[in-house]
Amino acid sequence: MRLMLSLIAAGLIAGIPCITAPCAAQEAAMPACEATPLTNAKACLYDPAAFADQAAPIPVGPGPHLFIDNFYIASADRLTREVQCPTRDATIPNPIVTGKNDGCFQPYMTILRRDDGRFRMWYGRRTEDANTSRSLVGYTESEDGVHWDRPARTLDMPGPIQFGVSVIDRGAACENPAERYVFGWYMDGGLKIAVSPDGLAWSYLAPDPVVRHNHDITSIFHDPVRARFVATISVYRPGWWSGNRRVTMQSSSRDLKIWGAAHYVLLPDPDRDEGETQFYAMDGYLARGGLIIGMAKILRDDLKADDPPDPPEAYGVGYTALAWTRDGESWTRDTAPFFAPDPAPGAWDHAHAWIDDQVIVGDKVHLYYGGYARGHKVNRFEERQIGLVTIRRDRYVARRAGPEPGALRTPLIRLEGSALTLNVDSRDGSVRVQCRDAAGLPVAGFTFDDCEPITADNTAAPVTWPRNLDDIRSAPFSLEFELANASLYGFSVQE
Repeated sequence: MRLMLSLIAAGLIAGIPCITAPCAAQEAAMPACEATPLTNAKACLYDPAAFADQAAPIPVGPGPHLFIDNFYIASADRLTREVQCPTRDATIPNPIVTGKNDGCFQPYMTILRRDDGRFRMWYGRRTEDANTSRSLVGYTESEDGVHWDRPARTLDMPGPIQFGVSVIDRGAACENPAERYVFGWYMDGGLKIAVSPDGLAWSYLAPDPVVRHNHDITSIFHDPVRARFVATISVYRPGWWSGNRRVTMQSSSRDLKIWGAAHYVLLPDPDRDEGETQFYAMDGYLARGGLIIGMAKILRDDLKADDPPDPPEAYGVGYTALAWTRDGESWTRDTAPFFAPDPAPGAWDHAHAWIDDQVIVGDKVHLYYGGYARGHKVNRFEERQIGLVTIRRDRYVARRAGPEPGALRTPLIRLEGSALTLNVDSRDGSVRVQCRDAAGLPVAGFTFDDCEPITADNTAAPVTWPRNLDDIRSAPFSLEFELANASLYGFSVQE
């Protein structure tokens, strides 16, 4: 079953409103999300054959504009689409937060940066009595995002936490400084929320859940494109699959007190998902241009990390897949793994590798993930730990050409800028760009022959022609890229 849905436009508002608690009537009327019919779904799979077919030119501002999907591709020839899986770096002292010494026992964490650049981490910490359905909040800081202060603090929270460590920083300009930070977690059958002036001392937004659902994973993030809050909700339910499975839903709010009806954003597809594919959660959201990229935690409880498993009852393999949205409502999922467990037997992340947060650090993105050594429920108080891998900024998916030149052409666009840069790796080859007018003809002064070839590995390589793009920015045109022995990830626009 192909779950393809049309995009739904979303309005924009400015600012983030004050927070107040939901009223008793709203709380009493709140339905459980798992009762939502499966027809209320905006869950899509990436379709490599679905190229852009816009009738009107697309306004293109600063960006970045990534080729993670086909939104900016009207045609492609002799190119392959390659997911750029992160590779483990032996110079990073993984795991960076441990189960045994730091008390980590969840794959959930939030990493933010202060105004001075210092890193802050909140993570799920075991209770003193090692309760499998309760957790504390560990807190630590770092200068580089790799080496963390020890010992970590345990924060006082306004009430018990089952699972979840989802923190939002609303920024120094927050109109109510006492509510600058927002914390979301699962307890008492749904999403609960607390607020804080500093991310350390917390108080309830409301004593009861603001969104009700039946699985113990939930998270919140702020969508900067649409200036709203989004809850990512896990439910456990039957469907067209066998038995009950974990699937993922989404609800949104302007003020954290009134939440819209939830809809499904990650569902198994019987034609393309093998075995008992489940969606444990989705998090690690990062806005890039008009695109929001998320990290989907895929669970295969029907698989074992080792054969024979150790211990014999060990089960479960977890990996991360890319997901993204361009309208804030419909999510497209890549069926190819983005980050997989370490295949080496005995590795600390041999069974699970679930990315839970992304942080831009200069020219790189830090990807923080939860790793399990032997399986989903094995020695959870010592073998659930936090690690770090990195990628170059915005390099999730490449459009790759070999020795035979390939070409990629965008639909008609209207450029809102006067200069163009590419995120490209053409160290062993070259990339050239030309502009074609609405009739498909090359524009004088902006042809391949006019373009200075790019032969570099650069996240912002300038495109140089003898003419300035200001000369044609009022007219619609398409960009055409010619690649040889090169990878193209996206482009950006500058004034």
